[in-house]
Amino acid sequence: MEIPRKISLCATFLAVPLAFSAIALPAQAQTLNIGIGGAVTSADPHFYNAAPNHALAMHVFDYLVGRDANAQPYPMLAESWRAVEPTLWEFKLRSGVKWHDGRDFTADDVAFSIARAPNVPNSPGGMGGFVRAITKVEVVDPLTIRFHTAAPHPLLPVELGAISIISRHAGEGATTEDYNSGKAAIGTGPYRLQAYRPGDRAELVRNDAYWGGKEPWEKVNFRFIGNDGARSAAVLAGDVDVIDQVPSTDLARLRRDSRITIAEIQGVRLIYLMADFSRTGEVPFVTDNAGKPLPQNPFQDLRVRRALSMAIQREALAERIMEGTAQPTGQWLPPGTFGYNPAVKPPAYDPDGAKKLLAEAGFPQGFRMTLHSPNDRYPNDAKTAQAVAQMWTRIGVQTQVEALPWTTFSVRSNRQEFGMRLSGWGSTTGEASYLLVNIIGTYDREKRTGASNSGRYSNPELDAMTARAAATIDDAQREKLLQEAVKFAMDDVAVTPLYQLVNTWAVRKGLTYEPRMDERTVAMGVRKAN
Repeated sequence: MEIPRKISLCATFLAVPLAFSAIALPAQAQTLNIGIGGAVTSADPHFYNAAPNHALAMHVFDYLVGRDANAQPYPMLAESWRAVEPTLWEFKLRSGVKWHDGRDFTADDVAFSIARAPNVPNSPGGMGGFVRAITKVEVVDPLTIRFHTAAPHPLLPVELGAISIISRHAGEGATTEDYNSGKAAIGTGPYRLQAYRPGDRAELVRNDAYWGGKEPWEKVNFRFIGNDGARSAAVLAGDVDVIDQVPSTDLARLRRDSRITIAEIQGVRLIYLMADFSRTGEVPFVTDNAGKPLPQNPFQDLRVRRALSMAIQREALAERIMEGTAQPTGQWLPPGTFGYNPAVKPPAYDPDGAKKLLAEAGFPQGFRMTLHSPNDRYPNDAKTAQAVAQMWTRIGVQTQVEALPWTTFSVRSNRQEFGMRLSGWGSTTGEASYLLVNIIGTYDREKRTGASNSGRYSNPELDAMTARAAATIDDAQREKLLQEAVKFAMDDVAVTPLYQLVNTWAVRKGLTYEPRMDERTVAMGVRKAN
């Protein structure tokens, strides 16, 4: 399934009935058990911009602008929005919305959320990129809020779809631990947080007063099952009703099992490699062949980056490691999305050309390094890293792999402790600027760019291209500018794309799941089969 190519948000969005509110509820409420492959690192919705964290937050908190299963925006806490002027957006808020403790939701809560989101202490990867364009927030009245921007910013409504709205009265002065304990986790969402146990599960109970209509599930157990085999076994045994990240090794077997149905969709998740750009001298875990640290960072040399990319057999990764559950790519979005550049192809596998480039860069005998990877975050993440390491070793770059749990990997990666890392990024906005700003935009706390730029790649020319595109109102012209930026970034090997995931879920017979391009697993998408 493809995302519609045009994202035009300058017109007013009128309130529309939400799809889930029209679905008939089962006669008796039940408990739903979900098993997810990615670990949730916090119940604080602003702590970390990662899909598992967002998935949990979507149960407890709402957004001004929602995103449906196809990554398209729809009215949520905001009933409508419009550009009053090129640099002024006005949002009309939904009336009658209550916080879980019964207090009224107002524009003041929105203003508080926008201010807090990019400023959470000790956050390993925050939300600053989503609110970078906002220069001033103006509360007009309890149900009207305005956002001022320094330049025209047509994507603001889409970007605000990533910011969970929290309550000022519960959140003022609250720490991330207050959200983890449930003390501050007072939302407007369809479920209340009953308990959060890091590394184990979150327990949710239905919010019967939810403004969007009561959910069919009285309780939801949101379990974190990082081991692939354990996840498949859990759904087959009936211990859980739904699992995500269906292991590619089990997919064919689960398709044949009459007790299970498979839901799938082409996702917007890119699996990629990113080098360290934060240093000009010695780089952690990078040495010469004798084990001595290299005096200069080899990844600063474009020839080295291109050589490493050319040495990768992307088709083999997709077919053998991912067993057909991924598409090899040379950019970060799939065809049909806004900003996808059809002229940017996956780099051809050319080991001889890679060796030649390494020699030109001063490494005729290669060098040594460690590729760091999570081992429980993305399907076959550690296996992919091992395969890439073997491909690099064949061209003389002796590579070993250190695979870590996501909770450890994410923190260390964001501290620039790795020379080379395997990671993933889901462009949940369905357009190219999301990665341009957050992953390869120059890290700048004041400008709130590069919020998830763990390698600290920086190119002022690319930043300027991104800024021009973001300020362009005309859809066709903006897309052309984004396509040019995509080619520029890939020519410079800002990141090394490997493949895009096909998102899969295994669902117990008698239930259905609406697959999401953003790969998030939510109880609101699970219904009884007709």
